[in-house]
Amino acid sequence: MSSEQELSTSFIPALYKPASLLPIAKHKQSLLYVVETYPVTIVVGQTGSGKTTQLPQYLEQAGWCNDGKVIAVTQPRRVAATTVATRVAEEMRCQLGEQVGYSIRFEDVTSASTKIKFLTDGMLLREALVDPLLSRYSVIMVDEAHERSLSTDVLLGILKKIRVKRPELRIIISSATLQAEEFLRFFAGEDYKPDADPSELGGSTGRIISLEGRMFAVDTFYLEKPTEDYVERAVKTVFDIHTKEGEGDILVFMTGREEIDRAIQLISERAASLHPKSASLSPLPLYAGLTTEQQMYVFEPAGEGVRKVIVSTNIAEASVTIDGIVFVVDCGYAKLRAYNPSTGIETLTAVPISKASATQRAGRAGRTKPGKCFRLYTQSSFEQLLEVTVPEIQRSNLAPIVMQLKALGIDNIVRFDFLTPPPAELVIRAFELLFSLGAVDDHAKLTKPLGMRMAELAVDPMMAKVLLVAPKFNCLSEILSIAAMVSLQGTVWVNHDGDKKNAESHRRKFAVEEGDHLTYLNVYQAFVTKGKKDSKWCRDNLLNFKALQRAVSIRGQLKRYLERFGIEVDETLSSRQSVDLSQKPEQIRRCLTTGYFAHAAKMQPDGTFKTVSGALTLHPHPSSLMFVCYSLVHLLPDFY
Repeated sequence: MSSEQELSTSFIPALYKPASLLPIAKHKQSLLYVVETYPVTIVVGQTGSGKTTQLPQYLEQAGWCNDGKVIAVTQPRRVAATTVATRVAEEMRCQLGEQVGYSIRFEDVTSASTKIKFLTDGMLLREALVDPLLSRYSVIMVDEAHERSLSTDVLLGILKKIRVKRPELRIIISSATLQAEEFLRFFAGEDYKPDADPSELGGSTGRIISLEGRMFAVDTFYLEKPTEDYVERAVKTVFDIHTKEGEGDILVFMTGREEIDRAIQLISERAASLHPKSASLSPLPLYAGLTTEQQMYVFEPAGEGVRKVIVSTNIAEASVTIDGIVFVVDCGYAKLRAYNPSTGIETLTAVPISKASATQRAGRAGRTKPGKCFRLYTQSSFEQLLEVTVPEIQRSNLAPIVMQLKALGIDNIVRFDFLTPPPAELVIRAFELLFSLGAVDDHAKLTKPLGMRMAELAVDPMMAKVLLVAPKFNCLSEILSIAAMVSLQGTVWVNHDGDKKNAESHRRKFAVEEGDHLTYLNVYQAFVTKGKKDSKWCRDNLLNFKALQRAVSIRGQLKRYLERFGIEVDETLSSRQSVDLSQKPEQIRRCLTTGYFAHAAKMQPDGTFKTVSGALTLHPHPSSLMFVCYSLVHLLPDFY
């Protein structure tokens, strides 16, 4: 063994680059000067420049946390809030939850000693319900603002109002280059000087600071002709890279969990047939439904001779930085929420990404050395893409946000200062829904106590109504369990190696004819009686142990909310007993209908559903129990 080899084996490779090597390091003094001098600072920097992890530390060192004040850093996604907080806590050599903590829906890892707090923008909005001026914060940094999530846009409007009452508050907006001036113009208002020198656009309100990113050249490749199956093509591209290109990890962009699971299964199956001497592939998923622990795997360095293949949703596009990526495979699509005001249905549909997103994705390959981006679409398709993604506020169900704004005392929603005003049709539909739920009165004011309580509960308005009326139906304990299970967003079941038949047979053990909600209740009750202290029971039944533990925690938090309202939860059906569903299914279903009547649909002989108006035909989702009925009808056409 040579001395060089001996040296390398005696050291442990660092997971993160030293802070002094990040592009932001040379801008430290100028950043601190601008933050000290101006109320608003717009920071432009590519992902990986260090702005999210280093800037809060610079501010803390400069004394912005004196007098018990806290620095808040908001993220559009929960994954980013947890992973970045973990990283900053490591850099500051403290336990997560002490000086550095995070707060996401139903999970608060902070303490009285927390100085730097990472949280989703939605959580900061919720804090404003209790403290309208967000007085505990000296600096609020809105990260990845260019993603234009619904909560980010509303938060920016709220901060603009707060700034009038709290001139000492410092607001930092982290943005991509394209939208920096738009954010500055929004905050500066009449103080904005479009004809001034670029460094003085914001007048006395603020400045834009650009951090040059440590970007290496990225070669971009397109398909000659469109592909029919981009998941299959992505897997083929991964193996072409693995066999023909040099070292470096691969990041594959897919649209959602089903595609990610399929891609990982295909990669695992084909990797097994590779030559044993070939460097092995380690496929890893990254999407919002994973537990914090599962998400952290992608950040761990691969072993020697192992190439990581991270298959991710657009979370990895901007929110988190994964070191070691040299190759990017971009499917060209992302799942976006779109709300149709005429039907009242919100869909999650795979749509072509924007040019800005495509550029952002390609940039992930040039972090540590020159990289390559393989786009699974043609160059002419790229030329036809929108420049930027349509902001969420122009395509979302606005009922939750309207309710929150009302609770914050902002009664005239139409005159609220939005960065981009929402379409009138969406606002009208939001008020119609809230009125039908009893959350607002004839004068569009929040009702007391129902509307005010609905706004305070950390669930959507329909589920909030169901929880608050459950005592009348004598089923509050059961509804709490159902609400906790629904909030897990489909992470209850685990499919091992894509064995769908086995998964289906396990699911049927818990199934009840009344549908998915009561099946969830069955699963929850079985877990708290048999599986809570036995992860093997969950494995045997293909249930996600961590997710069900989280459901228990969420249920406890929702119960505490209700107790704060003076609503006592009757737990005579204690967690040690199994619920006799035969006694309560009708009350439970009636209770659910009080919130979800707008989604009522009638089953048809062919297994489809028609909305009550009859205007729309709906099909059950493959994850629903109703899908089994639908499948049977189509397998046995003579059944009817």
